[in-house]
Amino acid sequence: MPKIGLVAAGYIGGLLIAAAVVAIRVANTSGPEAQASSGMYAFGDAVLFVAVFGVLALVPTGAALYWLRPYQRFWTVVSVLGLGVAITGAAAATLFLVGRSAESPSSLAAWAAFSVLRILLAPVLTPVYLVGAFFTPYRTPRIVLLAAAAVEASVVAFAALVWFLPLLLQR
Repeated sequence: MPKIGLVAAGYIGGLLIAAAVVAIRVANTSGPEAQASSGMYAFGDAVLFVAVFGVLALVPTGAALYWLRPYQRFWTVVSVLGLGVAITGAAAATLFLVGRSAESPSSLAAWAAFSVLRILLAPVLTPVYLVGAFFTPYRTPRIVLLAAAAVEASVVAFAALVWFLPLLLQR
């Protein structure tokens, strides 16, 4: 039970520090230009909060994963869920590839447009699965998590080829 309290305290501390960093930024950028572009400043504040919290949350997350090492059932469930989520990334990339040439009012075109949101998660999920593979002491969950990371990395590569390579080739 004390371990759960330490992890929770780490997350709460990360939330409080991230909120304080955003509050300091808001206090220092509350001039007329911030009022004129309030939506952009709000988005920047949200990105700053997520970035600061994400870095600070690495410590309690690492501690939690370290303390969960002896529980094989946990690692099996996490690895299977991870692979299932990774498959949705591959499905989203396929849907985007097939649906991007569909006519605009069709449901396939709408699903292809929404698949972009899932594709954008792939760069975040790839290292998550790699960290899980690093922490698990069991062979099968490690292989499954590495497979999930490989699927997500292929979705990242697909996005790079489809979205960014054409921009580079136009120069």
